[in-house]
Amino acid sequence: MNILLIGGFSSLMNQLIIKLKKERHRIYLITGNPYDKTNNPKVFETYRFSYDNVNLNEVFESVNPDVTVFLGAFDVNFDWEKGEKESVRFSTSFINLLVSFSAIKRGRFIFLSSDEVYSGHYDRDIEENTPFSSSGCRAMSLAQAEYICEDYRRNYQLDLVVLRLDHLYHIPQNLREADNICARMCLEAMQKRYITTKMDETFSLLYESDAVEFISKVILCTEHQHSLYHISSGVEISQTELAEKIRDYLEVDATIVEEQEGGGRRVLSNYRFDHEFGMVFFQDQDKMIRKLVTEMKKKESVFSKMEENQLSWWKRIFNQWKWFLLLLIPYIENMICFIPFFMLNNRTVDSEYFSQIDFFLIYVLLFAVIYGQQQAIFSSILSLAGYLFRQMYTKSEFEVMIDYTTYVWIAQLFIVGLVVGYMRDQIRSIKTESEELEEHLLGQIKDIKEINGSNRRVKDVLERQVIDQKDSIGKIYSITSKLDQVVPDEVLFDAVEMLTQILQSKDVAIYTVGDGDYARMFSASSHKARELGNSIQYKKMGEMYQDLMNRKVYINRALDQQYPLMANAIFEEDKMRMIIMVWGISWDRMTLGQANLLTVVSYLIQNAVLRANRYMSALEEKRYVEDTRILEPEAFSSLVDAYQKAKKRNLTECTLLHILEKPEYAEKAAEVLKDNLRQSDYMGKLKDGELYVLLSNTNHVEAGVVVHRFLEHGYQSEIMEKIRL
Repeated sequence: MNILLIGGFSSLMNQLIIKLKKERHRIYLITGNPYDKTNNPKVFETYRFSYDNVNLNEVFESVNPDVTVFLGAFDVNFDWEKGEKESVRFSTSFINLLVSFSAIKRGRFIFLSSDEVYSGHYDRDIEENTPFSSSGCRAMSLAQAEYICEDYRRNYQLDLVVLRLDHLYHIPQNLREADNICARMCLEAMQKRYITTKMDETFSLLYESDAVEFISKVILCTEHQHSLYHISSGVEISQTELAEKIRDYLEVDATIVEEQEGGGRRVLSNYRFDHEFGMVFFQDQDKMIRKLVTEMKKKESVFSKMEENQLSWWKRIFNQWKWFLLLLIPYIENMICFIPFFMLNNRTVDSEYFSQIDFFLIYVLLFAVIYGQQQAIFSSILSLAGYLFRQMYTKSEFEVMIDYTTYVWIAQLFIVGLVVGYMRDQIRSIKTESEELEEHLLGQIKDIKEINGSNRRVKDVLERQVIDQKDSIGKIYSITSKLDQVVPDEVLFDAVEMLTQILQSKDVAIYTVGDGDYARMFSASSHKARELGNSIQYKKMGEMYQDLMNRKVYINRALDQQYPLMANAIFEEDKMRMIIMVWGISWDRMTLGQANLLTVVSYLIQNAVLRANRYMSALEEKRYVEDTRILEPEAFSSLVDAYQKAKKRNLTECTLLHILEKPEYAEKAAEVLKDNLRQSDYMGKLKDGELYVLLSNTNHVEAGVVVHRFLEHGYQSEIMEKIRL
């Protein structure tokens, strides 16, 4: 499967990648941060695009994912301390992702939410249909995202699933990852020697690795009944109890401070998820809390800097008012530059050669060209003040006020300054827009090149897989096609060797299923493959039988020694006819991909067996003595020869018994003895015309029991060591 993960690099993301990689899925990743250069070798292709990138739809079309998982509430790309600003960014990013997903109209989209959408006290476990009671920007954003998911699911007929995780926690490796309640309490105990808790707040904890197992079930399922599930451990614990455990495990004298306002009981119900998918928790809560505390205590120096070092008072003031100082710099520069221009104007006002030069106008034009209209106004005001101040050297204030040349000069100064400043601002605005458009187009070209490069790498990898992969369709067919070339009696023996070659396991067995509750071993490739015995009561094999009857490949994930590691059944119409069992597979190869491979090979074996059975049925009249189950010499010789060859290849055990009875009484003896044989045993004649019995999967010791049984019915027999066909 092609699985697209969306979110920043974090502990949860890393666990999901490891889990899905073990299942042999192809993983793609959208980091959401174009500047994060972190790489994960298990990821097939990484797209370092922001969530608002206009080319996201092309990424979705390129990947064409079967399942898309957005970390949502657990995405480290969002800094929720920014409040409403981050809430807006989260909502717009999520809508852009959904729009891009809806464009391909394929696969499943999974959104990870959290228990934060609920607040207050609930006497009963919170079910999925309980209305929201969220408070705070983060909780409201998650609730809104869930509403959006439901709207898209209904209106666009998309497969959208929301998973609410209940108080997720993990063992942090650094201060940035200490983002859960357990890590927060441990930090407080180590650094402040007290732990703050909410009175009477009760919840349930969910360890990260367990959450990943449950998320993967939703990822890999073929169908699901609901669009919303709660994932919770269901084990209740109060904040005070958790704080006491952490204090005890940390072995420090920390005070537990209870806040007066209690949070109440808030536990998510996991009934819906458990009923549909089943829930098995692998991590014990107390052990994991102890392990978290132990690991954080070992790395106390890593977590010691809870706050930045205190800066000196002048640095704190500078950081606080830095924006204001940057704003004042152009005005201060303007005032400083005004002084030399004012002095030049005073020196040249009575000069014969320079009196006609207007230094104030030059000064205003200079700042209008450099800084624009705003600074042009400020410099005009300063120039006006300087002009009036200079005029008052020789005139009174009244004379200056009634002099029309003053107003003409002022109008000239402001008009020129404003017009030049306005033109400069317009030119800068056009230039800025042009640069932004150019940057945007260059960014798109870069993204398209990256997507194209990614597609080319994917194409090259797939080509190499088709050509070189050891379990490619071409190679599988070249191996299985050999079954068409063998005689019908040897099909299943060769099938065992073929399975060992394709599945790369030395331990393979094929059981044939009769009409009863038992399956009889037909062939096995090793002693390990025979450990279940020659006959098994397959209907009492629990989960394995249920999977086989549902036509699924059984995978022994619990590594139960009573069962094979993988098994698959071959059906003829609606009846189970054979069971293929495989041992000797490493844990990392017990994946969905290997199960699909076994399914494909089983179908190819089934086709070969059906062809052989049809051939046998067509020749049945020629194979058996008329009105008996005694094989004719030619057919029986071929069958014995096939078993003898398989015995030499260590694929089966067999014993040939010679019935010591005259040939003319062979049919009568066969009628008496047939009830003492199994369905997998055969009676027939050889060239000497005498009666023989072929006991499949039977050694000489076990054959002795059959000899004794025949003797009780009045017929002597002997084990044939050397056979002349």
